[in-house]
Amino acid sequence: MKLKLYFFTASLLLILCACDNHIYTPALYHQDIAYQPKPASFDTTKTASYLSGGMNYYADQAWTDLLVSGQVNYSRGYVYNNFNLAYGVFGVAGDYAKGNNGTAPDSFNDKFFGALGARASANLFTSYERMDFRYLGVEMAYSHEFGSFAEFRRFINMQPGYQADTRTELFTVGLTSEVIFHNQHNVNIEHGLRFFLGGTFGPNPVGDDKNYASSTLTPAPFRDLFPKVSYFINAGHFFGVAEIGSAVFIRAGYKF
Repeated sequence: MKLKLYFFTASLLLILCACDNHIYTPALYHQDIAYQPKPASFDTTKTASYLSGGMNYYADQAWTDLLVSGQVNYSRGYVYNNFNLAYGVFGVAGDYAKGNNGTAPDSFNDKFFGALGARASANLFTSYERMDFRYLGVEMAYSHEFGSFAEFRRFINMQPGYQADTRTELFTVGLTSEVIFHNQHNVNIEHGLRFFLGGTFGPNPVGDDKNYASSTLTPAPFRDLFPKVSYFINAGHFFGVAEIGSAVFIRAGYKF
């Protein structure tokens, strides 16, 4: 009987300890990359500007809290013979919702976060009738985070039993592959599908910690590298993008 009681007590202590080892990561961690539209080889205009806005939904690394944000993007795209590129800037404003009014150091309802950043991308491609195969591309993004959630991570990282990645500047780079094509009877309607795989550079203060491994459902290979799939549609001057990775990002915009 005593042995069972000891076993139960030890198990309860392990569960309680695991609950304290929640990892708080930057608000844009693994979600700073976003699809950048570019003119296709079959477009009459070889240079274009793109202005868009959208919503991003993201579960934190422990899959317990929700981050919701709005994002505004402006970019400029160019296409040349078998090569294209784009660059742009973006702004983010969002909320980290936890909904916890307890007395623990990490108890709170929500925290504001914002970010400003820049992105760039380029592709090599081959044309096939009404399709461009962008077989090799590179995407990169820099972001600077601010707000009460960044301040909270600095605070909680100094509390016993808690860990946080206190970085407010992220630089992410990855490779892409994409196909983009126009409708058979309407060259002004385009569809694109892109796959991205990349990672965030710089030291991750908690990335190799054993508690990080036990507190996240993210498969081990994708704690550093992360994938993202993007769908793009363009109809005349209007376009939309839907992206799925560690976050769900949907936006619409105007091309001019």
